[in-house]
Amino acid sequence: MVALECSPVRPAIMTIGQVKIDRLITGGCSCEAVSYSLVGPLNDARSCHCSMCRRIFAAQASVCAEVDAEKFSWVKGEDQLTSHVGEQDYGVQFCRHCGSTLCIIYKGAIHSLTLGCVDGDPEMAIARHIFVGSKASWEVMPEAVTQFDEYPE
Repeated sequence: MVALECSPVRPAIMTIGQVKIDRLITGGCSCEAVSYSLVGPLNDARSCHCSMCRRIFAAQASVCAEVDAEKFSWVKGEDQLTSHVGEQDYGVQFCRHCGSTLCIIYKGAIHSLTLGCVDGDPEMAIARHIFVGSKASWEVMPEAVTQFDEYPE
């Protein structure tokens, strides 16, 4: 039997022989009041440039990756979270102390993790930039990135 130590900087799925093993991904807020773990990969990393994300993240865009909600758990401080849910049941959860936006929720369940709160290097590239049609006028998009004026169908 091989002993494995999970690390937030290893690939999301490790292969030993023919067996695929999910890794442990951890993260949390900047004041360390809230932390989480995810067993499994991060999927579909994207940057959203809509006006709502710009305001929520106080930046030109948000950056997140989808997760399997069943493999996600709050390790510490779930009671320290505040939620803001907007139209269509999408929202964010953030630390009520430091304001770190930790995740995107949909219909009350974890949908995506913000990559800035993942411990270590998430080892992902942003696959697409969405809602670029409503990006801030002062933002300059990098050349050769996959862009969508709205959400791709």
